[in-house]
Amino acid sequence: MLPAVTFIDQKTVGVKDRLFGPPVAKLLCYHCDGRSDQIAFPGQTGHHRPKTGIGMLKFSANLGFLWTDLALPDAVRAAAAAGFDAVECHFPFAVPSAEVTAALTATNMPMLGLNTRRGDRADDFGLAAMVGREAAARAAIDEAVSYAAAIKARAVHVMAGRSGGGKAAARCFCANLAYAAAAAAAQGITILIEPINRCDVPDYHFSTIEDAIDIIGAVGAENIKMMFDCYHIQIMQGDVTRRLCDHLPFIGHVQIAAVPDRGEPDGGELDYQYLLTELDAAGYDGFVGAEYRPRTTTEAGLGWLRASRSWSA
Repeated sequence: MLPAVTFIDQKTVGVKDRLFGPPVAKLLCYHCDGRSDQIAFPGQTGHHRPKTGIGMLKFSANLGFLWTDLALPDAVRAAAAAGFDAVECHFPFAVPSAEVTAALTATNMPMLGLNTRRGDRADDFGLAAMVGREAAARAAIDEAVSYAAAIKARAVHVMAGRSGGGKAAARCFCANLAYAAAAAAAQGITILIEPINRCDVPDYHFSTIEDAIDIIGAVGAENIKMMFDCYHIQIMQGDVTRRLCDHLPFIGHVQIAAVPDRGEPDGGELDYQYLLTELDAAGYDGFVGAEYRPRTTTEAGLGWLRASRSWSA
């Protein structure tokens, strides 16, 4: 386990038990006079991670956008050679799981997660909140959980779809998430849900942090977390650093990209050196996913990764 909790002046700014794991059991509250209080949650365990430099953050290559010219197993090898600490992907289902597993084993790279299928219609962007398509949504969930288990991926992102919102879609999404959470729990897998900006994906079912937290609470399954993509949150809500650090108890994975072009995280509206330094100081122990679209080639755009190793908190 890699637990971490941080409280400042009795305000939670970072809580993390392990990557894609359940909520931590113990929270340490630090006061200005040096006192510390421990807040325990029944039946769980956890402890404080000492502060480290940002160089301790671990980066994951999102192979849905990076090295797309290579077959998935070769992309895993390329990410390892480039210095990434892990990989994640979008829709790997056309590649035999044994081939992906072999590449992961050879490189000693963990596969963090994958997505459920978008659907079979041109405008589909997920199925889980689409009323009337419950059978297809659950088939996609079963497929993703099975594939994730086969390659020992740690999480499955259940894509909601362009429902446009509404009570019926909300009930549909929660029911399908409960189904997904139960299937995933049997394999030790976490379910992720992601607020996605409605500029890029109009009518997506939910698009804010608060929406995600409400959904997690409504389902009530311990293995559902939010995927916090800084690109989407900056577009929809802004104030990314505060929102990220204040909501760490709900976050299972973090992703980065430049805003507004979704290129390498080395320019644009967000200063990732500052943001990731704050994230590290808040006690985040998970991986940071590089889910961006290279402006030229993947290899040509990796200067940010090399530079990040020298940043200090």
